[in-house]
Amino acid sequence: MNTPQQPGGPLRSFGRLKARRLKARQAALFDSLLPKVAISPEGPVAVSGETWLEIGFGGGEHLAAQAGRYPDVAFVGAEPFVNGVASALRHLEEGALTNVRLWQGDARDLIARLPPESLARVFILFPDPWPKARHNKRRLVQAGFLEDLVGVMAPGAALRFATDWADYAEQTQQLVNASPLFAPIEGRDLSEPPADHVTTRYEEKRLGDIAPVWMDWRKL
Repeated sequence: MNTPQQPGGPLRSFGRLKARRLKARQAALFDSLLPKVAISPEGPVAVSGETWLEIGFGGGEHLAAQAGRYPDVAFVGAEPFVNGVASALRHLEEGALTNVRLWQGDARDLIARLPPESLARVFILFPDPWPKARHNKRRLVQAGFLEDLVGVMAPGAALRFATDWADYAEQTQQLVNASPLFAPIEGRDLSEPPADHVTTRYEEKRLGDIAPVWMDWRKL
């Protein structure tokens, strides 16, 4: 992987892995539902048909809503936070969704195992901002990460990035626009959520230093 390195592996791009103790129902879903939808930790990841990836799905609201809207699309969600995975499992159960698979861990490890040009769409919505300058190197979106990501995106595949931190928005816009393999999708006010966006609990907290912005690109 072309990600920043530290002894033993790449720098972690996410914060805590678990918060409060899981409720009984959530714990039960980890035992009953997660084994059915979890991606194996070993070997290549099989992809069939149109596949969309959400990196860092948080509580799973956006992932589940999109999967419900597009039942013929295969969805993959990556999230290391245990409580977020538990929340997503609840959404999958309540929506009776069968077109979603989950990766509980670092999305970079998942991307390394995906087939080339296998993704039709990618969402990176409000990733950990690491706002302090000395921590910026831990941000997910880096030049090396984009090289890995573009390799698993099919020609014409769409990438959406959203953040509520001004310097992360500027950094990402510069990095992606600098790539000859991405072209911005024009004709939309970046400060307005796209028509197909689903608001999440994190987004509503407004923890950043600006109002949310959404950026869309297409792989050439």
